[in-house]
Amino acid sequence: MESHITYKNTTMFSRETYIQRRARLVADMKYHGETGLLLFLGNDEAGMNYTDNTYPYRQDSTFLYFFGIDSAGLSATVDIDEGISTVFGDELTIDDIVWMGSQPTIREKCDKAGVDRTEPLSMLKDHVQRALNKGRMVHFLPAYRPEHTLKIFDLTGLPEQAQSENVSIPFVKSVVNMRNYKSPEEIDQIEEAVDISVKMHQAMMRMVRPGISEAEVAAAVTEIALREGSGLSFPVIATVNGQTLHNHYHGNTLQEGDLFLLDAGAENSMHYAGDLSSTAPVSKHFTQQQRMIYDMALHAHMTGVDALRPGVAFREIHLKVAETIAADLKSIGLVTGDPAEVAHEGAYAIFFPCGLGHMMGLDVHDMENLGEVWVGYDGHPKSATFGFKSLRLARPLEPGFVLTIEPGIYFIPELIDLWRNQGKFKNFLNYDEIEKFKGFGGLRNEEDYLITPDGKRRLGHLYKPMTADEVEAMKQ
Repeated sequence: MESHITYKNTTMFSRETYIQRRARLVADMKYHGETGLLLFLGNDEAGMNYTDNTYPYRQDSTFLYFFGIDSAGLSATVDIDEGISTVFGDELTIDDIVWMGSQPTIREKCDKAGVDRTEPLSMLKDHVQRALNKGRMVHFLPAYRPEHTLKIFDLTGLPEQAQSENVSIPFVKSVVNMRNYKSPEEIDQIEEAVDISVKMHQAMMRMVRPGISEAEVAAAVTEIALREGSGLSFPVIATVNGQTLHNHYHGNTLQEGDLFLLDAGAENSMHYAGDLSSTAPVSKHFTQQQRMIYDMALHAHMTGVDALRPGVAFREIHLKVAETIAADLKSIGLVTGDPAEVAHEGAYAIFFPCGLGHMMGLDVHDMENLGEVWVGYDGHPKSATFGFKSLRLARPLEPGFVLTIEPGIYFIPELIDLWRNQGKFKNFLNYDEIEKFKGFGGLRNEEDYLITPDGKRRLGHLYKPMTADEVEAMKQ
């Protein structure tokens, strides 16, 4: 078991972990015939409205994975041919220390990660240019912040429009093929984040009632994350409008008969994520209609969970879940025809327009900045069809993968109107019956799972209520 090193607000794995990760990365690049420099761009502070009023700092996840240093203003290289790692950054001035307090030096931080060399940040461009002038390859990852785009232009001379064409696919694939498989130490971190996330959801179930605001719930679950020494893995979704998939508005007041959807997760001190969703009645009990749809969504959820195991393509599990939703909605007259055809043709997406789940780790949608086609599809193309195009994970599952399961049933008035006016899938969808649910909203549950050699394991030591009875019991 790896020991942890803590200084200030930073926790790291042992230095051997980072040394081994970089060595594995170099070995994989060499195995595929690659040479040159690997470039890692750390994140900088970003001002919200002026320089000294910054957004909460978040280090780049790939930089964290290979170097573990949670500090702004750093970049790094790893020389594939020589195996030497170098971190570039400037030491704090006395002005910085006055405002920030005493901090370890860059060399001290790098020692914790087993880094070979440190250089001033001004030397990075010379380092990269020397490599380019010798005809060596400089491998870089896709930019997801404007600062990265500008840095790549400054270092390599490549303008923004040319950078995407020159991203190093071997570098991307090597990083993905390491980060996709979570070590036992990483699983411990993820489970810590999941347990905090469970507490957030339990609190929501206990507190929702008529008369309080969405903002009060969002504040309460955020407080739990902060009190546990954590942060948020993404902005809280706390809403009575569950049919809006990413709804960050918190201005509504809860009313009798509403359904409340919470999608929230904690990010622990080492920046590993939890991601859970829950739906609860604002009243003490679900209405008969709410319970019926809730049970159908839970049936779909458990269908997905039961299918998790190595070797099964996640796209097939998504289709099985879509078929389950179609069959259950057929039983109440909203769907006609063969549920399997409804799933394969994409008609199900009027009720379930998003994907069944996604990879999770240092990012709540793990490595989405590197491209879903590599993370979730192993290089195979994604579908462009509505519904299927939102599926972030499709590849066969393997031990070590950590992913979410989060099917839902949503009644989106604008989507219902659009498809009805277009006559879309009218052989599968009973629009007259669907119309009766236009004011229902939407709901989902979500859990986090590890794929094991013989199946799967739900992550976290605490239990998030799932059945309608369990949710109602939290409110009594």
